[in-house]
Amino acid sequence: MSVAVVPRPAWRAGLDTEYADVVARLEALLPCVEWPLHLPWIDAIQRLKRERGAVVMAHSYQSPEIFHGVADVTGDSLALAQAAADCDADVIVLCGVHFMAETAKILAPQRTVLIPDLEAGCSLANSITAEDVIALRARHPGVPVVSYVNTTAAVKALSDACCTSANALQVVEAMGSERVIFLPDRFLGAHVQTQTAVELILWHGACEVHERFTGQQARHARERFDAKLVAHPECPPEVLVEADFVGSTSAMGRWLAQEKPGRVALITECSMADNLRTQFPDIDFVQPCNLCPHMKRITLPNIHAALVEMRHEVVVPDAVAAGARRALARMLEVGRRERV
Repeated sequence: MSVAVVPRPAWRAGLDTEYADVVARLEALLPCVEWPLHLPWIDAIQRLKRERGAVVMAHSYQSPEIFHGVADVTGDSLALAQAAADCDADVIVLCGVHFMAETAKILAPQRTVLIPDLEAGCSLANSITAEDVIALRARHPGVPVVSYVNTTAAVKALSDACCTSANALQVVEAMGSERVIFLPDRFLGAHVQTQTAVELILWHGACEVHERFTGQQARHARERFDAKLVAHPECPPEVLVEADFVGSTSAMGRWLAQEKPGRVALITECSMADNLRTQFPDIDFVQPCNLCPHMKRITLPNIHAALVEMRHEVVVPDAVAAGARRALARMLEVGRRERV
């Protein structure tokens, strides 16, 4: 089947002035030859958003031209889930990976949810199936299941609650059980296990971005650059033990605001540091980092194409969505209690 090619938008007079704030952010993050190439796409997408009644939600791992150029809502998985639940736009364009778009559709069933690239997947979501959850429940009868949001809708539907890296500990303890099946990230689960008396039964999944980091890389960043180390809990334990702070993407930003280190290595996806540079211009961000190949499948041209053609609509069967919605609602309820 042939795919329509959307022509590159033309440069319109006055773009530099109209999008001066965007230009200022991108000039600090991208080579000077790049931002003029992005600006016509940003302009075209902004116009299409108004025509379609659309909102663009972008994960913190999205490239700067998306995160700063066209996103209306940005943040980690929990923030995007909360935004989807509260959304009143006609159309949501989810700039992230497929499980995030599914989550948005589950929490906003009356909205049209588009994902710019259907192949934007996730190694964690691919690491476990609904059949695996059924087998685990049979092996551990009566033990509640907490599933990381980095899972398919079918896995969420068979779970008692979902969680993100920002609230995994709180959700686990809210189950009121001495044992909990925790899926699918073994490293996040191991990190939560160090903070709770609840016995966690772990799966063998891992994030292909974070599992590649090593303790040696972390030590090298500290020694060579005299940097503070901030690591995502999806990293292996040998990395977390070296870190000055371990937390979700949102927690990383809060730690930086509080501690104000002169130099920091964010041990996570590379675009996280890119997108924080504008918020913390006095902090020097250094390596190591790894790119997520799935997040990078989302581009300005395919966001534009999604809005032009209203393509790649995400649909979740009603029976699956109902179960997944219950699990996600429990996660969001724990989050609301934590904020009170």
